[in-house]
Amino acid sequence: MSERFATGATLTHESATAALSAGLAQIKAGATAVDCTALTQFDSSALAVLIAWQRAANERGATLSVLNLPTALAALARAYGVDTLLHERH
Repeated sequence: MSERFATGATLTHESATAALSAGLAQIKAGATAVDCTALTQFDSSALAVLIAWQRAANERGATLSVLNLPTALAALARAYGVDTLLHERH
């Protein structure tokens, strides 16, 4: 079973820097999945953070799975053309 961490309920421009740092620490400690179940308030900054987390995992030779991505955020990723960058699992 993979080590996972969770996003908070909010991942917007205001919280992106703190969320990025917290997630990077989890990835450095070996996390290979992020659970977005709690994520209810977000903007495009959430996509930037998710992609940055995946880049950090890739640099460690791992893949970061994105679990339970909210439908609206998945639609936003498709609109921006970055959905293929997210390793989304349900």
